Amino acid sequence: MSTSTGTGWAQLRQQTRSLETQTDTLFHTYSRFASNQNIPPKPTEEEQKTEDQIQDLLERRQTLISQLSRLLDSESVLTASALKQNNLSRHREILHEHQQTLSRLRSAIHDSRAKANLLSSVRSDIDAYRSQQHPETAEAEYMLDERARLDRSHGVADSVLSQAYAVNEQFGIQRETLGNINRRIVGAASQVPGINTLIGRIGAKKRRDGLILGGFIAFCMLMLLYFM
Repeated sequence: MSTSTGTGWAQLRQQTRSLETQTDTLFHTYSRFASNQNIPPKPTEEEQKTEDQIQDLLERRQTLISQLSRLLDSESVLTASALKQNNLSRHREILHEHQQTLSRLRSAIHDSRAKANLLSSVRSDIDAYRSQQHPETAEAEYMLDERARLDRSHGVADSVLSQAYAVNEQFGIQRETLGNINRRIVGAASQVPGINTLIGRIGAKKRRDGLILGGFIAFCMLMLLYFM
């Protein structure tokens, strides 16, 4: 009897954990409807299906927890371990948390949809009011809106130009700084005894190496032309 009870407990717990994982996955999908900025006026088929699936999983988990509780009560005091009691309590806590999460997300979606519908209704009323106005008034409002958009565009352009001027000014300061550093290095080098002679020798050696290399290349080209 104890072995049969243990096997039944393990199977029920495995099913409960599996349903808890499925519930977490569906909550991830369902939460996206609550954070949707362009929520539709009515629940979509996917939204309603996800909510129904979560509700069904919660009910199935409640049934499994009841079965676990009855199975644990049927055991004797000696065989009923504290670990099983803790496992059962934890499953109940998770179920309660998920029930609260569903209620919270459902309320958030309802509030977002009500707010979106209210804004849509207000916009419709404003559009209807404007359509009933005189054409001259509507045209004047249109021109004012266009003027506001142009002013915003000009403000953006002025900001970009200001940043460009600031960057150009920074480049000028950096060029001037580098020029001063170069002049200081050249001035300091000219004051070191023999530095100019050393620099001249290095330049002469480079020119001599260039002439030798050029002569060698010319000789190779002549030999190549000769044997062709």
